[in-house]
Amino acid sequence: MFLLKSYVSMIQQLTPPTTSSTTAISLSVAPRQLIKGSGVIQTAGEAIAALGQRPLVVGGEQTLAVVNPQLNDVLTTAGLAVKSAQYTPDCSESSLAQLQAIAQQHQADVIIGVGGGKALDTAKLLAYYCQIPVITIPTSAATCAAWTGLSNVYSDAGAFRYDVGLSHCPDLLILDYELLRAAPRRLLVAGIGDAIAKWYEASVSSGESASTLIIAAVQQARVLRDLLLQKSATALESPGSEIWQEVVDATVLLAGVIGGLGGAQCRTVAAHAVHNGLTQIPAAHDALHGEKVAYGILVQLRLEEQVKNNQLAQAARQQLLQFYEAIALPKTLEDLGLGEVTLAELRQAAEFACQPESDIHHLPFAVTPEQLLSAMVSTTSD
Repeated sequence: MFLLKSYVSMIQQLTPPTTSSTTAISLSVAPRQLIKGSGVIQTAGEAIAALGQRPLVVGGEQTLAVVNPQLNDVLTTAGLAVKSAQYTPDCSESSLAQLQAIAQQHQADVIIGVGGGKALDTAKLLAYYCQIPVITIPTSAATCAAWTGLSNVYSDAGAFRYDVGLSHCPDLLILDYELLRAAPRRLLVAGIGDAIAKWYEASVSSGESASTLIIAAVQQARVLRDLLLQKSATALESPGSEIWQEVVDATVLLAGVIGGLGGAQCRTVAAHAVHNGLTQIPAAHDALHGEKVAYGILVQLRLEEQVKNNQLAQAARQQLLQFYEAIALPKTLEDLGLGEVTLAELRQAAEFACQPESDIHHLPFAVTPEQLLSAMVSTTSD
């Protein structure tokens, strides 16, 4: 069994210990290899075979049904013994236990994750646990999970539980624009929401750091924000175009670069904490990760206004509200489909987001569940 106790023990053994500024710091900056372009899956057989001869392909039921015919042809042509397995019901400990058993039975020597963020997080964590290489093939630009050395773990019901810092980023990332172009528009919009959060969170979590790489990460987050503000609307109207590819690269690749360069000191703050809290509400599970994060940015800025009377935060929130309106990102709980949730459910989400270990405490001021709840219901207020 993939028991929590043994799993946590394994993580503690493999994850580098937290270090001070005077000791060594370990960063997972980038995948070992990136292959990107239109139709590149067809030519990736040799690169995949270099990592293993018995791949286990992990993805959701619908994704595997769409991608497997094409991918299996590539893998079998390369002479590989391939097996596929679904992750279900979520990127959870029970799913990982099932997949671990399948990987052992198949004698898998490489994991290939295909799909969205949860499929890729599952594949990365499974490979990490099995200590074999992992390849990520995103089917949408909804997150930067294909790039990062990080996995989020959820309950079987889809509630966020904890994240795991992995020992390295994926061994190979295959970004096929043809595959991503077939994804619904909503997924790229969600990816834009997730990616643009890098600036609003990294600029806060980095504090007054003088670290060269953290400064570089924050500046890249500013570049990412500006690129998305300027190009997203046009890109969404022209799937497959050069500007669309630029926005896809920004959401999947550049967003991952920022987290890799900045490390744990340059990642998530209140926007992702709000996401994690909302996942505790069953009605929120229909909203995408990036949609909840985008709403969480507005909550974070509202907190800065309410708690610290930060006028710059107010101006930034008003700018984002206009941007969200233009590309259909959610601005309120109602937009997330949560207009009918009870006050008790919202308080539960706020309390989860304010747990002692929550990233919300990277804010430069203390936040109570009551203050967070107030910000959550007033994201569009003047």
